[in-house]
Amino acid sequence: MRGFRYLAVATVTAGLLAGPAVTAASAAPAAPARPAAAQAAPGAELRGGATTVTTGPGIAAALLKNGIVPRATGRARESVRPGRSGPAVRFTFPVTGGRVTLSPLGGKISHRGGILFVNKKNGDRVRVSRFIVDLTHADLTGIVNGNPHARVALFRLDLSHAKLAASRCTVTARGIGLRLTRAAARALNGALGTRLFSAGLRLGTARTLLRL
Repeated sequence: MRGFRYLAVATVTAGLLAGPAVTAASAAPAAPARPAAAQAAPGAELRGGATTVTTGPGIAAALLKNGIVPRATGRARESVRPGRSGPAVRFTFPVTGGRVTLSPLGGKISHRGGILFVNKKNGDRVRVSRFIVDLTHADLTGIVNGNPHARVALFRLDLSHAKLAASRCTVTARGIGLRLTRAAARALNGALGTRLFSAGLRLGTARTLLRL
């Protein structure tokens, strides 16, 4: 099938420990996938799209309170959205390629851009970028400070409550849970000189939209 395969992972609600624990918001539900449409997508090659990550209630305020400022880098974009629990920061990363299957759910999705975390209190900083969502191994990895040999598993993906919806040209997956890995928490805390990040913390959910 020709044309762009479009991906948009939206509403990733993060939960980063900053003094009091911060809770994660959940993604909106989706209709179940239609079997006939799902059969059209196995092994589909991705040719474009975007992944969007949004912090959960109170997260942006907690980061700023502790002097941590996240900024989009490279081809990524960022925006701030108002909310009842304070502003939320949204990051959007272009998809550069990959392949996915639906039965079973698997494959890899590559991205450009990244996030630069700056600790305003001590000047320390760390950049994570070139994210890869690996649905087969249920993780999301990124490289640290531009070093291709320093790829770290940042999040574990919980697919147990993921819901699929498919049509002839699109596939969506909602309710993918995210938990910060021990390696990521250690890397962020060490690079930024903080104890803000906690291993195993449920960071939120992801929503994926694929255009086939």
